[in-house]
Amino acid sequence: MTLTQLTYLIAVDNHRHFARAAEACFVTQPTLSMQIQKLEEELGVLLFDRSKHPVKPTSIGEKLIAQARTILHEAERMQQILQESKNVLEGPFKLGVIPTITSSLVPRFLNQFNAKFPKIQLQVIELTTEMILEKLQRDELDAAILATPLNERSVIEKPLYYEPFMAYIPEDHRLGKETFVTNSELDIDEILLLNEGHCFRNSVINLCRTSPSMGQKNVDLESGNFDILVKLAKKGYGMTLLPYLYAIDLSKEEQSRLKPIADPKPTREISLVYSRAELKIKVIEELGKIIQNSVPEKLLESSDQVLSPVHEL
Repeated sequence: MTLTQLTYLIAVDNHRHFARAAEACFVTQPTLSMQIQKLEEELGVLLFDRSKHPVKPTSIGEKLIAQARTILHEAERMQQILQESKNVLEGPFKLGVIPTITSSLVPRFLNQFNAKFPKIQLQVIELTTEMILEKLQRDELDAAILATPLNERSVIEKPLYYEPFMAYIPEDHRLGKETFVTNSELDIDEILLLNEGHCFRNSVINLCRTSPSMGQKNVDLESGNFDILVKLAKKGYGMTLLPYLYAIDLSKEEQSRLKPIADPKPTREISLVYSRAELKIKVIEELGKIIQNSVPEKLLESSDQVLSPVHEL
């Protein structure tokens, strides 16, 4: 039994397809299949049911795959101990980030991270919260930045900052002349929302405490990014809510349409999330410090109204 065979074993479990697993491991499918077969022969059990499409681990295969993950974790931990003893951190670091954070946060800390860790190849991958949690459990990500709390026992959540919501309201809107708005004035049917799958959408719906009505509208518009929502609001299709870091990057003209929301300010908690195995923990801890140094200091203070990123029905 070798670490390479265990790596191939986990790749097949992650992808549930021999060809895709081989591609992910940068080997040919015959090479990977042969090594899995040798491992099965050595153990005297079948690890995968190849008659299923996609392939599935057998009952004993599931238990052995879980143990293989533990073995590879510990092997990687040995490498980290060696690196840290030499005060050299290098290699790939895969960071998942939800789409509503990427554009406003990543450019703020990227240069500082690269200066701190010149030998680390940072790979930023934009993913939904659901996909991030799946990949963390499969060890396909080293860490992630997303809205919390998620109450997931399989990961550790380290809060980084608390980002208030801002209202973007066109001048001809019923709230366009107000200097600020209150939670009670927000009508979910007037708010332009992100598409399903974005946790920011869920937080907005939870803020208003009512789901969008099923009544017919002249135009029912949703989008996958804030830029489109702002443009639609400017065209008179409603108002929208924006996270603070995105809002302060708007043009001066667009910032003139921003309005604060009265206390208690609706806020999302942004956290650094990682596996309980705590691999690459030194890099994760330093990344957290770098991110906190890159955002306005007032965002580091805890908020009274943190909105859940999970859709509460």
